Amino acid sequence: MSKKKSSTGVPEGHVSGQSNKPLSRPAHALTVDQCAHELEADQNNGLSAAVAKERLDQWGPNDLGDSEGVSAWKIVVAQVANAMTLVLILAMAVSFGIKSWIEGGVVALVILLNITVGFFQEYSAEKTMDSLRSLSSPTASVIRDGDAVVIPSGELVIGDIVELKTGDTIPADIRVFEDVNFETDEALLTGESLPVRKNAKATFDDATGPGDRLNVGYSSSTVTKGRAKGIVFATGVCTEVGAIAVALRDKDSKVRPVKRKPDGSAKPHRYLEAYTLTMTDAIGKFLGVNVGTPLQRKLSKLALLLFGIAVVCAIIVLAANRFMPEQEVIIYAVATGLSMIPASLVVVLTITMAAGTKRMVQRGVIVRNLKSLEALGAVTDICSDKTGTLTQGKMVAKKAWIPALGTYTVDTSSKPFDPTAGKILFTDRQPHQVARKEDGTETNGSVLEPEKLLSSGKSALVEYLRIASLANLATVQQKDGEWHARGDPTEIAIQVLAARFDWNRLKFVTGQQPEWTQVAELPFDSDVKRMSVIFKEESSGDLFAFTKGAVERMMGACTSYCPSDDGETAEMTSEFRETILKNTESLAGMGLRVLALASRKLDAEFATTGDIDRASVEHDLVFRGLVGLYDPPRPESKPAVRSCHEAGIAVHMLTGDHPETARAIAVEVGILPSRMGRVRHDIAQSMVMTASEFDALTDDQVDQLPVLPLVIARCAPNTKVRMIEALHRRNKFCAMTGDGVNDSPSLRRADVGIAMGQAGSDVAKEASDVVLADDNFASIVAAIEEGRRIFDNIQKFVLHVLAENIAQAGTLLIGLVFRDASQLSVFPLAPVEIVWIIMITSGMPDMGLGFERAVPDVMTRPPQSLKTGIFDAEFLVDMVVYGLWIAALCLASFSLVVFGFGGGNLGHNCNDSYSESCDTVFRARATTFACLTWFALFLAWEMIDRRRSFFRMQPDSKRYLTQWMVDIWANKFLFWAVIFGFVTLFPVVYIPVINTAVFKHSGITWEWGIVFVSAALFIGGVEAWKWAKRVFFRHSRRSDRIASWKDMDVEERTFAEFFTDTGGDSTGQALREKAPIQPVD
Repeated sequence: MSKKKSSTGVPEGHVSGQSNKPLSRPAHALTVDQCAHELEADQNNGLSAAVAKERLDQWGPNDLGDSEGVSAWKIVVAQVANAMTLVLILAMAVSFGIKSWIEGGVVALVILLNITVGFFQEYSAEKTMDSLRSLSSPTASVIRDGDAVVIPSGELVIGDIVELKTGDTIPADIRVFEDVNFETDEALLTGESLPVRKNAKATFDDATGPGDRLNVGYSSSTVTKGRAKGIVFATGVCTEVGAIAVALRDKDSKVRPVKRKPDGSAKPHRYLEAYTLTMTDAIGKFLGVNVGTPLQRKLSKLALLLFGIAVVCAIIVLAANRFMPEQEVIIYAVATGLSMIPASLVVVLTITMAAGTKRMVQRGVIVRNLKSLEALGAVTDICSDKTGTLTQGKMVAKKAWIPALGTYTVDTSSKPFDPTAGKILFTDRQPHQVARKEDGTETNGSVLEPEKLLSSGKSALVEYLRIASLANLATVQQKDGEWHARGDPTEIAIQVLAARFDWNRLKFVTGQQPEWTQVAELPFDSDVKRMSVIFKEESSGDLFAFTKGAVERMMGACTSYCPSDDGETAEMTSEFRETILKNTESLAGMGLRVLALASRKLDAEFATTGDIDRASVEHDLVFRGLVGLYDPPRPESKPAVRSCHEAGIAVHMLTGDHPETARAIAVEVGILPSRMGRVRHDIAQSMVMTASEFDALTDDQVDQLPVLPLVIARCAPNTKVRMIEALHRRNKFCAMTGDGVNDSPSLRRADVGIAMGQAGSDVAKEASDVVLADDNFASIVAAIEEGRRIFDNIQKFVLHVLAENIAQAGTLLIGLVFRDASQLSVFPLAPVEIVWIIMITSGMPDMGLGFERAVPDVMTRPPQSLKTGIFDAEFLVDMVVYGLWIAALCLASFSLVVFGFGGGNLGHNCNDSYSESCDTVFRARATTFACLTWFALFLAWEMIDRRRSFFRMQPDSKRYLTQWMVDIWANKFLFWAVIFGFVTLFPVVYIPVINTAVFKHSGITWEWGIVFVSAALFIGGVEAWKWAKRVFFRHSRRSDRIASWKDMDVEERTFAEFFTDTGGDSTGQALREKAPIQPVD
């Protein structure tokens, strides 16, 4: 009987490693015979056609299923159904309602642009599942009815016997039962950079992670070496890659569940509660107040709030005029309502983000989702894959130990295939004897040229290099000035090491008269963990065996070694074996993979034809030395991680590698502190964990950890998702980087998903928000810096817009006291004037503020608080102060013209049309309009820096009188936008008919004096307010007992809360919770 399936198609309760048909234990925990028995599989003859058809009908085809598609009209609706767009639509309706056709048309064009750009951005994300399906093998070679046949992979069923060879893509999850040098590339699934050698005879514990199941071949992984047969135990969504597909399309239910009693029943009010909450969620999603990034949610709520305030203001106007159905009253109410709608906000936000994407491309970052731009500025944690992200994804030979000589160290190079790059250091000490300095670095000896090392020695180095070069199938050669390599990553690394000493394999085995000729090869075998080759030296005719392999297996095959450089051998003693093990442990402790090299001369009568007995070759070998290999970090990784720490961003490494390797790389790039001895023991244990340890913890236990792991080794896809969820429970805003299929679910779950562009799979790219075109971890820092710049700039222009809204609304509401002879209120600002200032005068400068360059300290301050977002306390106070100051000056200007010089004549019907009696009102309105225009333009320049004086934005500059000119010219778009605002003011004021019929004002003369005085007062007031803020914040910093964020060492700052001698948790926690400190110079 088949197990009940969930809505995703996966059997309920299905766990990793299980079959579509539940087995007594996961397949990797069963022997081959047990697995075959439970799956009713025949290892010799396979399934019959009838049984295969029956199982295909029962379990379904071997595909990843159809995910819920999103139609084009749904994407369009999603673009329209958010609060900001709805408010913009209402602004358009109001514009058309008051017959302002131009303004209404502009707003309509902006709405269309927003919808179009958003549509194409979202539509590309729907390719994720198609990309994932493309990884599946299209055909499979199986045994049916005793015959080998090729069938479409979709027809594969559990119990099928699959035959695999080098280059094949595994079509389903299989339990390997016959293998010959069988290796698979699982990098896209587990993150392991090296091919994985499979062992059919091995069995493992039920809880063993995917990366350690050496008897299982995974769907969509490729065969890199050897051949094998396997029993299919999982197909479709029950495979490991299928589980990823399910996770990608797993969506939260849109319906709130009904709270039920233990017996399953529920009272009627529980149904009402569930329906009400579901409806609330749907409305919130429709309006955009509970979806998107924190800033988008806040702006959506702000739009609703401002719309509500606009309605209230309109009602106040109507009430103040006793709800008289006069055209003048309705126009005044419309003007007041319009004054509170930030009609240009969505436009400027969209254009600013679009411009940000272009800047990102110039820095090697491709933004797939505009929402992620502002989100980058708030990132608190980065969860990064190691292989190919922090590291190069290529093996490099870093250490070599020759007993007769000493230890060779290859200086890390950014070009792992180039044997001429980097330096070679030599010391006559053994690896375990190499001393470490106080900063953790090694004393690796002196830098020497390879030629000098070869010439100063006799035979030991030559014998070592001979094995490294010839017991090796990889090729390294230079072509068109670039070095290229082909072969197994491990062998490439060893071949490059040999080539550094001019012992490249091609030099000795190619040409018309090669010095060496290969006679036979004994490929690597997982049982003996060795590989050997037999070569003939052409000059002498002698045969030699060259062998390399795992240290513990090589020691058993070696009986002698060379204690000196004269070529004389000595017997391998127990003491020397201990020395080898001690050096092996020392190299492994550095995160290196260690191999041993050995050789021996064969007897002249040795038979090289037919099948060669391995045991006859791999015995009585002469131990020649050790080689330590590692996957080097990118040169940019350490500075990039340091920059993240300087910016208050924690970096976590989630990798499929061995724990010791992961720990060593983490320390090398700075993810873990170099001073681990100062870290409390319980915290040190939490900093580095394996996936098995982390997954064994419940969510509550994870939440109780003193710190979430900075390194998780042997990571499975679900482990990465759990890590993201754990960060979210700690109110962190996290980015996830990755390149493989295994990273896709966490890329989708993370607040910002960052994929690799070159080495990354299509699935990872489609699941991400941001793609790094150059696969450079340092580009993440550029992306975050750009995100912070955009975040700052959004804050600047939103403040600029809202301060104007408050100013206009305040001017109109207080202006209700201005009543004409018929006791109707006369507005100081006309509706078209308000729309003009919002959309034309302020729109361009707002865009200019969006293009502002980053402030100098943008990457030396903590991330922006997610709770407050752009609406921090300073922002709110600034908004009110600037808004009221502008309103006060506008009202003063209007009053001065009307009452100071106009005798208080407010005319008759001046809200509707021009007449002789309205001349004073129209001139006063033009004066107020000119003042507000200038205030808006000057405020844009003042917003470049929210604290520093406009005249001293660069406090270290020696241009005491002219620096402000340099600063305003630095942003040419903003400069010309402000000039455009000044220039367009004059035709609007003076062109006949347009001024009186459309804008409801008339030309002015002597009133410009009032405008100039008001502008001077405005600038003086803003500068005084900034000075008061600088004094306040400077005093606050001096009285703060906690050390300044920027005054601390980067490592101290990052790990302060974990060190035992820095004031304990309180100091570190306080530093983490400190609000961003901006300069107050």
